[in-house]
Amino acid sequence: MSASPPTLPPLAGLETAKLDWSTNDLGETAPLSAQFDDVYFSRQDGRTETEHVFLAGNDLSNRFASWPAGRPFVIGETGFGTGLNMLCAWACFDAHAPSAARLHLVSTERYPLSREDIERALSAWPTLASRAERLVRQWPQPVAGVHRLWLDERVTLDLHFGDAAERLQLLEGEVDAWFLDGFAPSKNPDMWRPELFAAMASRSRPGATFATFTCAGIVKRGLAEAGFTWRKVPGVGRKREILTGHIAEPPTLALRGSSPWFTPPPRRAARHVAVIGAGIAGTSMARSLARRGLRVTLLDREAPGAGGSGNRQGVLYIKLAADPNDHSRFYLAGLQHTLRWLQHLDPGHELWSPCGLLQLAMTDREARRQVRFLAAHRLPQALLAGVDADTATQQAGVELDHSGLSYPAAGWVRPGALCQFLASGPGVDFRRGEVTALDVTQAGWKLSLADGEALEVDQVVIANADTANRFAPTHGLTLQVIRGQISQLTLPEGAPALYRVVCGGGYVTPALDGVLTFGATFLPNDAGTAIREDDHAANLAELEKGLPAFTRALREAGVSLDPASCQGRASVRAASPDKSPYAGPVPDVAAWRKDYAVLAKDATLRPAVAGRHHPGLWISAAHGARGMASAPLCAELIASRICDEPLPLEWPLVDHLHPGRRVLRDLARGK
Repeated sequence: MSASPPTLPPLAGLETAKLDWSTNDLGETAPLSAQFDDVYFSRQDGRTETEHVFLAGNDLSNRFASWPAGRPFVIGETGFGTGLNMLCAWACFDAHAPSAARLHLVSTERYPLSREDIERALSAWPTLASRAERLVRQWPQPVAGVHRLWLDERVTLDLHFGDAAERLQLLEGEVDAWFLDGFAPSKNPDMWRPELFAAMASRSRPGATFATFTCAGIVKRGLAEAGFTWRKVPGVGRKREILTGHIAEPPTLALRGSSPWFTPPPRRAARHVAVIGAGIAGTSMARSLARRGLRVTLLDREAPGAGGSGNRQGVLYIKLAADPNDHSRFYLAGLQHTLRWLQHLDPGHELWSPCGLLQLAMTDREARRQVRFLAAHRLPQALLAGVDADTATQQAGVELDHSGLSYPAAGWVRPGALCQFLASGPGVDFRRGEVTALDVTQAGWKLSLADGEALEVDQVVIANADTANRFAPTHGLTLQVIRGQISQLTLPEGAPALYRVVCGGGYVTPALDGVLTFGATFLPNDAGTAIREDDHAANLAELEKGLPAFTRALREAGVSLDPASCQGRASVRAASPDKSPYAGPVPDVAAWRKDYAVLAKDATLRPAVAGRHHPGLWISAAHGARGMASAPLCAELIASRICDEPLPLEWPLVDHLHPGRRVLRDLARGK
């Protein structure tokens, strides 16, 4: 079976749930949806209903008890609501599953609750309080897309915000048990439609089960037409009967319909994985793999954070296109992901600061672009908002002359320290050494090192920035090297303080331990790393241009704004021609050029041939200057693929990041 994904929705915030907390005549209180005039859970005992319908209906206690290590058990849900079902499943998993087992929860939600309403609703069950607190702490903004949360070291939750049928059609992953939830069909008929049941079937593993509270005819017919077998079983409370069942042989999405070349490669064993490169791409990759129980050897010719990720301070920053495109969709998802990831890793903010960030409109053209952007992307103001010059001044703590965009939760990171922290984490074995060659073996891969040693592993992830395409299998991937130099000034006591990161032609961060960092130069096709006084002068000029009042105040405080007074660091970044990262399996470029040669004659043709890849070889590279916003999400994407888990991005965005995209583009252009 081949298929094509639906079109991605606009980049926009979603309407949140409107709740009624009134008490009925029996003194029972439960949140009621104003949109659907239906309760989220039973007023009598919502938890008992959940445990009977969804947990017992899917026989989860017994299935968890026998679940092995390896890939996680996956539960899919239509309608997250208050999160009660998922928290109960998590509690059941902790009570019955072996210590090495893992659980992956996937849930859709069209009208996300506010953080406050989630917290209030779940407060009815004190025994779930610790779990509810972890959920509430990571609760995302109501933005359409996939939001990955780490509930603990064994349990992951992917929230898919949007219409249930559309979100499941965009899901790449397979489910073991379904919670077919949502408001009653009579209240919410738009959810219980054939597209939903078909999407459930195509995302089910053979033998996947389901349970649902409703026995409505539309549900029974829809399930049967999609291939599910159902039966009625006794209900609970006021529900006399419920439905449970399974699907023996789900339809499989064997081949991408509109993009057969991006069909995922066959899975391979992964016990020991080598990650080449210990910058933010490599160390976040190592962390993602080790969390899943894999043995990880992290290699770098120098040390963690020694290259482009080694700056003392770096900016967590994205720049979105005025009109929606996949590049912007990915980076917005990446920014939100990194913010949750950092908060989970470092809640004490020792390695980062969510101080906020301002992107100034330095020209009339940029101001018009930002106005157009805000009109096209109605995002929550807690994530991104337009500000005038006065508001920007108030937020930055220094006088600013321009309007701009405010990212209240963004800020700065200590990338070098973060890389060292990740490289020293449990399950990661850092080894200093330069990998000179990669050779496929019958069991996996052999890595040859510059010192004459060799290492044999099951799979390999290449994440060494500008040298990522120097191996034979990756030689066909285009990378552009870009030199960047930052400048630093030591500030005296009493110097003016900047409250937020400010970006214009360059960027400047709030001082860290009395040192102001700003820059960075951008010099394509330049691999030099020696400090240049001309680059310090360029950074100072950008600082003066963007924050003239701030630089005047610095001079008044006795700070010399002379290039000779600056310290700094220069490093080389790598970018792809389209400025999106490469994240995914490494294509066999020679095979692609042969299999898809017809594209040179007619770019609309779609040969029914799956793309051939180097088995067990992956790449996370070309992160450019936005690696903090892109690399952690790319690491989760690759780790999820290796470990046979649902992916943290929609199907079209997974394809957008595929390393083979440039090969196809060149073929279509006759190159």
